[in-house]
Amino acid sequence: MAARSIASLTVSFGLVSIPVKLYSATEASRAISFNLLHKACGSRLRQQYFCIKEDVPVSRDDMVKGYEFTKDQYVIFSPEELKAMEEAGTHMAEITEFVPIDAIDPVYFDKAYYLAPDKGGAKPFALLGEALRESGRCAIGRWAARGKQYIVMIRPIEDGLVMQQLLYAREVRSIKDLEIPHTEVKPQELKLAKQLIEQQASDAFDPDAYKDEVTERIEAAIQKKVEGQQITLAEEPKAGAQVIDLMDALRASLEKRATAPSKAKAESTRKPPKRAEPVPEPAAAPARKTARKKA
Repeated sequence: MAARSIASLTVSFGLVSIPVKLYSATEASRAISFNLLHKACGSRLRQQYFCIKEDVPVSRDDMVKGYEFTKDQYVIFSPEELKAMEEAGTHMAEITEFVPIDAIDPVYFDKAYYLAPDKGGAKPFALLGEALRESGRCAIGRWAARGKQYIVMIRPIEDGLVMQQLLYAREVRSIKDLEIPHTEVKPQELKLAKQLIEQQASDAFDPDAYKDEVTERIEAAIQKKVEGQQITLAEEPKAGAQVIDLMDALRASLEKRATAPSKAKAESTRKPPKRAEPVPEPAAAPARKTARKKA
């Protein structure tokens, strides 16, 4: 099924404007969700809000939004005040700078969108993509939508472009907040670790090689339930023995990785055993003809 665009916007850098269509790059709808039901009759439940002070249900018409500036103290905002503070959507992604692609830590990556040229935008769209590929850089800009303002990164992939929302600096915690002790690494340990990395190294990442086994297991269980079948609960796997010595763990990992391919190869090259030929059953003796004497 052909992808459907979710919005139209204009990407601008300098005096160049590129009309593009926006497509969601991910599918959150693929996630499995469950509804809360009444255990007695199986009907869905409806959420209800209660006042903490008076312990009475409150309808949506009697609700307002407030910000807690200190413990149990709030300032209230009306819907009009909140609307006035929102960022007006301009349908414009304005590029402010170009930086090397590897200059942005992936920890800042948020939601991603695919970009495709809209009417009249094929030529400048292709030009921007090719220029980014040749320069090894990505575009950084601002984009306003849904009342908010976002930092976006536009980077080339294959024949198209990806617009990646980025988190603000205040939304990303610093690694310096963690207490990570400085530890010396022995040269022999580093050598074995690098050998293990080389054994498991790949030239490219193949996302199709990884399957969401949990989702597949849940989907299969749901189908069994729909068909009226019972679900058999699998036993939890037993935890393996913990190896305390780091060198022993590295050596064992290398030996395991080394023996696995040779074992698989040996099993594939091993000739299958000859099947025993069935032994023919002995032929049945011919029935004797008994002649009756005529009286």
